[in-house]
This record gives sequence, structure tokens and C-alpha cells, in this order.
Amino acid sequence: MINVTKPFLPPKEEYDEYLKGIWSREWLTNNGPLLNELELQLKKFLDVPHLFYVTNGTIALQLAIKVLGLKGEIITTPFSFVATSSSIVWEGCKPVFVDIDPATYNINPALIEDAITPQTSAILATHVFGNPCEIKDIEAIADKHNLKVIFDGAHAFGSSYKNRSVFHYGDISTLSFHATKLFHTIEGGAIVTHDAVVAKEIAHMRNFGFAGPDNFHGLGINGKNCEFHAAMGLCNLKYINQILERRQQLWERYNYMLLSLKVGKPIRNPLPGFNFAYYPVLFESEAVLLKNIRALQGIYVHPRRYFYPSLETLNYILPKQEVKISSDVASRVLCLPLYHDLSMEEVDMICRALLRSQNY
Repeated sequence: MINVTKPFLPPKEEYDEYLKGIWSREWLTNNGPLLNELELQLKKFLDVPHLFYVTNGTIALQLAIKVLGLKGEIITTPFSFVATSSSIVWEGCKPVFVDIDPATYNINPALIEDAITPQTSAILATHVFGNPCEIKDIEAIADKHNLKVIFDGAHAFGSSYKNRSVFHYGDISTLSFHATKLFHTIEGGAIVTHDAVVAKEIAHMRNFGFAGPDNFHGLGINGKNCEFHAAMGLCNLKYINQILERRQQLWERYNYMLLSLKVGKPIRNPLPGFNFAYYPVLFESEAVLLKNIRALQGIYVHPRRYFYPSLETLNYILPKQEVKISSDVASRVLCLPLYHDLSMEEVDMICRALLRSQNY
């Protein structure tokens, strides 16, 4: 069976070496030495000054909204994972959806200003499928209207924009290190900022608000992560360049094999800005998409309708908002299997099944 993704796992003996150290120290969580080492290495790899390793990417988003003191309305994309909009609602704000660019599937900057009201406090944009947003356009709009900017970079590890890491931009960026991501720590995430004052607040906030053993700085949450997850991150980070290279090879093989398949694909940021995190294809109709899913399942291949459904359909977001392009793309898009251990022969098999389905 071939699933849409499978986690990269390092050699077990390398992880075991880290476990020996954890056992000898008996320091399992609460800002241990492996967690600190992972943060240092991630800051170096991503070229950012302040990075905090947290429980998961959703907590990272919630911390970002809380630490920036956001209220009222937050402009965001309806084409993202549910955590992007649910974090806004969870923090007592209102998501205001702006439709996506049909070429990139990212939020369309040309539509943002029309959605700004006196209640707008921020823009929360997702780098969809690892493809960077139009960052400069978004930041220019935010500066003009005195808004904060959060970039959801759950898919964007290894992506760059104008020759800099995508995490160089915005007031805050967030990451997910879930097992499905190209770089993972089993569970985990991170929050990045370039503002030292904001960084200090995040440091307190992710640890219940503690400012010392018997002193509280302010309101906080348990956003910490543990040594076991940090150990997996340290192992996997050693292989990140191999992981990125392999994904590009698989992505390019799909491109070659599917030249004649009648599908659309998002226009991606030119190299070297893209991390090849996913391989999405857009079918001409939902009926054709479902037909191709059945064809793949017939050979034990399980792709994913991702993102589906479009987030304006969530029952806890009222009043309902119309975003025609996102709704349309969500109904027709499919992510094909893409992971480190996927073989070229398996890619070819998947592609042949899609091409056969097109001809019948």
C-alpha cells in the first residue's frame, strides 16, 4: 500500500545514542539540553535570530496570535489546513477570508485591501504546499494599514523568497514538525520572530508564563516540547539536504511522466525558492478527481484531497463567506504520494494509473 506520505526515519542506532543520553541525565522535558541544541541548529539552518520549539504547529499559531495581542478580525486564506482558521477562532478573533490566486493557490494580495475594516488587526497567510506567498505585497499592505503579519509556514521548511528563508519575513512565522512534514520531530512546531521584545514574551508564554521558579511574568500556556522529540529532530536535521534533494527528484519524475495528463498545477516560486513538499494536481472537475481516486485505490495507492474542504465551509465560522476560487480548487485538487522512500518505479506506476484513467 502506498499512502500520500510516510515519515522519514533516521538510522535507529543514531536515535538510540540520543536516548542513552536522555536516560543517563533523566531530564525528559522542561527546556532540556537536546531541545536547546535543536533550537540552535534550526536557527542556523533557517537563518533566523529567535526560534522557539513548541508542542506543535497549532500551538505556534495560537501563541503568535496571543503574543501579538490580536483582536477583532484577522484576514486569512480559506485554502489551508484547518488549524490556520481554527487557531484564529480559538483565540477569540474572527477569520475574514480573502480568496486565493488561481495560479498559486496562495492568498491573493490584490483582494486583501478590500477586506480591511476598522476591526482588522492582522493578516495571516499560508505558504501553501511550501510555495512562498507574495510576501512583499502582503507586507506592503500591512505597513500601509498598520497591521501585523503572521506567515503560516507549516509546509515551508526549506523554502526561500528572494534568496532568503521565508521565515525571515513577517512579524511572526510558524512551523509544523508533524510526522507528515518533510522535516519532522514526530510531533512539534516552532515560532519565529525577529523582534527581541516579542521573543522574550514568547519564551515566557510557552512555559505557563513563568519568569522563575516562584514568579509569573503573565498569562501562559504549556507549549513546551520534550527531549525525545528534540532527539528525533536532531537526527533528521542531519539528513535535510538529502531529503530536499530526493523530493525534488520525485517531483520532477512526476512532472515528466504526467506531461500528457490533463491537469493543472500551481505556479511555483522559481528555484531555489521551492522545497517540493507536495505534488498537487488539479483535475478538470470533481467527478474526474473522484474517478482518478478510485483508479489509484484500485492499485492500493491512497492520495489525499488536500486541502478539502475549503475552510469557509466550517460550521463554526459565521456568517458564511463566499470565496469562489478556493471552493472550486478545493473540490478538484489532489495531492499524490510524495515521501523520501518512494521509489521511481512506484511514481511511474501511479502515473500510469492516472494516464489509463484519463483514456477510459
